[in-house]
Amino acid sequence: MSFQNPVFIPGPTNMPEALRRAVDMPTLDHRSAVFAEILHPARAGVKKVLQSDSAEVFFFPSTGTGGWETAISNTLSSGDHVLAARNGMFSHRWIDLCQRHGLKVQVVETNWGQGIPADKFEEILTEDTSHRIKAVLATHNETATGVKSDIAAIRRALDAADHPALLLVDGVSSIGSMDFRMEDWGVDIAVTGSQKGFMLPAGLAIVGFSPKAMQMVETATLPRTFFDIRDMGKSYAANGYPYTPAVGLLNGLNQSCEMLLEEGLNNVFLRHRRIADGVRAAVKAWGLELCAASPDLYSDSVSAIRTPEGFNATNIVIHAADTYGVAFGVGLGEVAGKVFRIGHLGMLTDVLALSGIATAEMCMADLGLEIQLGSGVAAAQEVYRTTTATPIKAAA
Repeated sequence: MSFQNPVFIPGPTNMPEALRRAVDMPTLDHRSAVFAEILHPARAGVKKVLQSDSAEVFFFPSTGTGGWETAISNTLSSGDHVLAARNGMFSHRWIDLCQRHGLKVQVVETNWGQGIPADKFEEILTEDTSHRIKAVLATHNETATGVKSDIAAIRRALDAADHPALLLVDGVSSIGSMDFRMEDWGVDIAVTGSQKGFMLPAGLAIVGFSPKAMQMVETATLPRTFFDIRDMGKSYAANGYPYTPAVGLLNGLNQSCEMLLEEGLNNVFLRHRRIADGVRAAVKAWGLELCAASPDLYSDSVSAIRTPEGFNATNIVIHAADTYGVAFGVGLGEVAGKVFRIGHLGMLTDVLALSGIATAEMCMADLGLEIQLGSGVAAAQEVYRTTTATPIKAAA
């Protein structure tokens, strides 16, 4: 693998040089007044990225998986019922985490390539007149399949059923890259991480709690120590942390939020859509299909590309790394060997995207697929030449 080449995995993503410098800082006493000048602006910045005025934001030295655990352990009790769809590897892992914590998960099995069936959720929630279901889990952007689900539709399902369950949303590969409206969509807990849309190294679980979710914290009885937001909140009030924080990452997160907000969230979302449209045009030109079943489900941060029957898609990823020093994502779970993934989120431009598309073409041609060199690149170029570019503005 070459460090000179960008990566095209759906996270960790490429880092702007300004954020690399922000993370690479001298040791700081996290009990000093200077730490508060990093912590509180980072919390305020994340609230803006979540598009919420009322969320309480917490940072844990962890990853998105730690964010999932934070969400359930602070709001639920052993034996509680939760509702979830299994439509990809990451929804599957969240379900598994819940089951290991003694929660009873009602799983709606969904084809990998489809979104969360909000209509089925509404039916189940309407039938649950005793309100045994305490939380609904939703993966906004299923990273394994490149499928985006309609979170607003899930909120409408809860409202139509007049159901009080919490809405917990995994936005790990969408927040900071795709439109995510915590307040408007009635999301009670939003989970993400530092290594995707925020363009930082892995190491921070970033979690937003609504006022309703905050009310559940005192009655929840699942064990929690490291992920207890009560301890975290008390420490924040005193400008500190309940244990040693990842100061460099928090400084980088502060700068990342400034960078995203300076570009303008709508411009960030449009840039990701535009670059994704170029990748999708390339896939069509290659004569291949996406794992996502229909355009309304297409993710703007990652594309999972199906290869012909009998061809092992993982070979493309191996060949790209060994021959060209470029990283693509392998298929996971039910789509392992059936798809390869191109991540197109975070610090990405037209020019970088074209290099990834060109590399994928070379790999497929090298491995004997009937791919015309230049076809996908030309299709993507047409998208990028005829739509408005939004430059990425670097933070000072």
